[in-house]
Amino acid sequence: MDNILFLLSFVMLFLGGEFLVKSSVAIALKMRISTLVVGMTVVSFATSAPELFVSIKSALDGITDITFGNVIGSNIANITLVLGLTAMVFRIKITKQTYLLNYPVMLFTSALFGAILFFTNEISQFTGFIFVSLLVGFVFIIIKKSRKENIQFSENEKKEYQNSVKTPFYVSALYMIAGVLLLAFGSEFLVNGVGKIAESFNISERVISVSLVALGTSIPELVTSLVAAFRKESNLAIGNLIGSNVFNVLAVLGITSIVHPISLSKSNDLSVPFVNHPLFSDFCWMISSTILLGIFIYILSKKTLNRIEGAFMFLFYIGFMCFLLVNCI
Repeated sequence: MDNILFLLSFVMLFLGGEFLVKSSVAIALKMRISTLVVGMTVVSFATSAPELFVSIKSALDGITDITFGNVIGSNIANITLVLGLTAMVFRIKITKQTYLLNYPVMLFTSALFGAILFFTNEISQFTGFIFVSLLVGFVFIIIKKSRKENIQFSENEKKEYQNSVKTPFYVSALYMIAGVLLLAFGSEFLVNGVGKIAESFNISERVISVSLVALGTSIPELVTSLVAAFRKESNLAIGNLIGSNVFNVLAVLGITSIVHPISLSKSNDLSVPFVNHPLFSDFCWMISSTILLGIFIYILSKKTLNRIEGAFMFLFYIGFMCFLLVNCI
């Protein structure tokens, strides 16, 4: 039965990604906002749902290495694995909003996360409220900016999705809910299957969370972004990934810490600085992947991601997995 659910999870994730992309585009057309904004908000929150569920459960169970490792590993996978593979499939154009606002916010939230752990060794309830407040402010700004600029779809996009425009709003909402549910349950089945395989090899919780669990909870982002790329919705793809990384820090860690404060694992002396904790090396990989994306966007190809850069990011992820493997031996 477990093997059947494991295989079924891939079908559920594909269908969930397809439903989510179609409904997101339809809602964007109806609300006259860009697919980038929809990807940065609704789709990002939806595809971050598995990380949120996993983090809350692990925090309540006192397994905080999974909580932190899941977010760190997922952010690495989103930028290097998911965006890398997506760029290898389809050249991604970086919009002005991503260039000026969205990427800087992602870099800031990643650095803020590391700074808080460096100075406090935990994410308290108060910090959680700050994270959620920052997220609400960020969402408000990008929606207001989109409406102010009155971003319109091209005639080709309107023609391609004219059936979506005619579809009633509640039908699009139902498709989105169905997509979210398929992604959530599909991810759960996949994570459970991967977790059982990992446990049989007696791997530490941190390594499992940063690698396999993070990979499993990043599957929705991968499916959604690849589907968006094939449908030539590159704005939705890049918006989904950058938004998901912002949501992982501000929403996943924020909401989880409000439910239950998150501190570094009790198996380690909390008086020891964050730099001496095993998760510090994983965080360095995360911030490095974020900086790498910035180099590609601002310095090299400038405002685009091509196949070569996508392949380089994918190799970065392979290097990270090899690093974890070597440290497990």
